[in-house]
Amino acid sequence: MRLRIQTSGKAEKGRLSAWIQAFRLHFVPPSFIPVTLAAAIAWARYSVFDPVAFVLVFAGVTVHHVGLNMLDDVLDYLHAVDRAWGDERNPYSGGSGVLTEGLLSVSQMRKGVIVCYTFTIGIWLYLGYDRGWPVAAIGAIGILSSIFYTAPPVKFAYRGFGELGLLVNFGPVLVLGSYYVQRGTLDTEPLVVSLVPGFLMWSMIVINEIPDYEEDRRSGKLNLVARFGREAGVVLYEAGLLCAFGIIAGSVFFGVAPFPALLGFAALPPALRSVRLLRNFYQDRLKMIPANLAIIKVYLISGVALIAGYLLHGFTG
Repeated sequence: MRLRIQTSGKAEKGRLSAWIQAFRLHFVPPSFIPVTLAAAIAWARYSVFDPVAFVLVFAGVTVHHVGLNMLDDVLDYLHAVDRAWGDERNPYSGGSGVLTEGLLSVSQMRKGVIVCYTFTIGIWLYLGYDRGWPVAAIGAIGILSSIFYTAPPVKFAYRGFGELGLLVNFGPVLVLGSYYVQRGTLDTEPLVVSLVPGFLMWSMIVINEIPDYEEDRRSGKLNLVARFGREAGVVLYEAGLLCAFGIIAGSVFFGVAPFPALLGFAALPPALRSVRLLRNFYQDRLKMIPANLAIIKVYLISGVALIAGYLLHGFTG
């Protein structure tokens, strides 16, 4: 009896670990940080904050991103994009690995996707009804884009539009939608500032495509890196960072964003480090892992710093 209990416990722990791996939580902040940034802008500029609506949006986009991660895993696996790498696997590219390693089945992952999207759509329908058609429209763009990122017949990630789609959805779509939920209108400032997380998301997806260059080309997933090569990927990565930090500086200089938004430059040192690492090791999927990790840190630091900047402005402005 004791042996069976221990075995069951290990099995349950193994399943839980597999699901956590499938969620790819390290890629989820690009969903909830823009939501928090939008709420911070609305509060700092107009003293508007609805905590219930914020929690609903925060929960909806977070669960949605988890569902998106699993959906992409399933479709890339079925399209023979992802494969098992063993000890040579870069944990920031090529999916979560739960399917290629046999930790979860396609059927289990599909059920997880259905649960996540059902939860997300429920919140979207409620907020669309409660806050009006702009929220419904913006939410529809986000949900449909996430589905057809890798799902046929669109599969825009396979056609060279995935990077742009992520820039738009994880920038303007998330920020403007969340801002509208808070304030009931759209403004120029959140649109401009939303391009910062948008371009950082561009860089994040580009650097994660570089280790998968050969596999993506073989499977027909012709993203920008697969189309133009690893060297072009390095340039595209740097361009995204340049645009993100340029927008922070420009928005403050031209009076669109408040001066404390310059706190976003706290992410510049790890950004420069990531560029140096990528330039040196873009041909080696294992040696470039620190660069993959660095862009996650850049995103987190810049996002939290921007939010802090707006909160500081709200308290002192």
